Amino acid sequence: MMRTVFIVIIVIHGVIHLFGFLKAFDLSALNAISQPITRLMGILWLVAFALFAITAFFLAARFHYWQLTGLAGIILSQFLILNYWADAKFGTIINLIVLVYIILAYFTFNFKEMVKEEVDIMSANSKINGQAILSEEMLVGLPEIVQRWLINNGSIGKALVYNVYLKQELQMRMKPEQKQWMNAQAHQYFTLEPPAFNWSVDLQMSPFLPVVGRDKFENGEGEMTIKLFSLLPIVNTKVENKINQASLQRYLAEMVWFPSFAVSPYLTWERVDKNSVKATMEYKGTKGSGVFYFDERGEFKKFVAMRYKDSKDSIPTEWTVSAIKTEKRNGIRIPVSSKAEWKLERGNWTWLKLEITEIKYNIGEMPSVMD
Repeated sequence: MMRTVFIVIIVIHGVIHLFGFLKAFDLSALNAISQPITRLMGILWLVAFALFAITAFFLAARFHYWQLTGLAGIILSQFLILNYWADAKFGTIINLIVLVYIILAYFTFNFKEMVKEEVDIMSANSKINGQAILSEEMLVGLPEIVQRWLINNGSIGKALVYNVYLKQELQMRMKPEQKQWMNAQAHQYFTLEPPAFNWSVDLQMSPFLPVVGRDKFENGEGEMTIKLFSLLPIVNTKVENKINQASLQRYLAEMVWFPSFAVSPYLTWERVDKNSVKATMEYKGTKGSGVFYFDERGEFKKFVAMRYKDSKDSIPTEWTVSAIKTEKRNGIRIPVSSKAEWKLERGNWTWLKLEITEIKYNIGEMPSVMD
């Protein structure tokens, strides 16, 4: 939405510069500028138009160089405006608007570059075993319901997953009292040996209030950053025991997207009843657990854990992730639509609805968050 608005602004601003060229070469009777314009200055007005036209095209096509052409256009435009201030001074306002947007886009680009670098490091540290196949013999010792889940979801006979890439469409509510859902898009990357994830999100709080965020779990430690305009920190939680545990529990809940992780040595399983089982994960000094619930066929229904919402909480809160729709992807049945909620004193707060639009396993190079 905001990109479209600024493309229109840049196009209109560029076209206005074309009038200076037309006047200099007597190609139009329209006198938008009353002062005389030499042919040399007219060519500069044409160049400014071309720079803004190229910027609009690059922005629409998502070419990263649009910021450079846009900045060049602003500099040239402002030079011309200062020379024809009486007629063109209001163009300064548009130049300032475009400049602010370029600056914000630059910080967004830097944020995504940071995520890209983190994912590259995470992928480089991942141990790849492209030959191992999940067999029924590997399920020995797991609770019966977990074995049934892995057999029925189609994991048996397929390669053990060592990395995962996901694209997600989200609806989010940031506070319990919030009524309106906010739309967002997310990229998520997992490695299984060692266990790690990196989740980045673009959230539109309003048409002109973009928010970016990154949540990660690596080396047994969690970290979350959320920024308004990709610049102003809203949330910035660093390594802390409660966050570490909460991030590990998130990883544990999301293993339903890569079920072969059930045989990982980082997990221990404990039967609760015939259709539920407690999983405990421990990695590099961080430990967390939760209960998986299945139906009679062994299809995943929900995951429940006592989890810290943030580092300020003195006690954990019941957190539930429920499957809404299950489908086969890459030959394996996984939840493709889910919701997450916190159990509060005044009632459940459903804060997230999630739809998987793309999932890939065991890929040589992780797709870029820059795309």
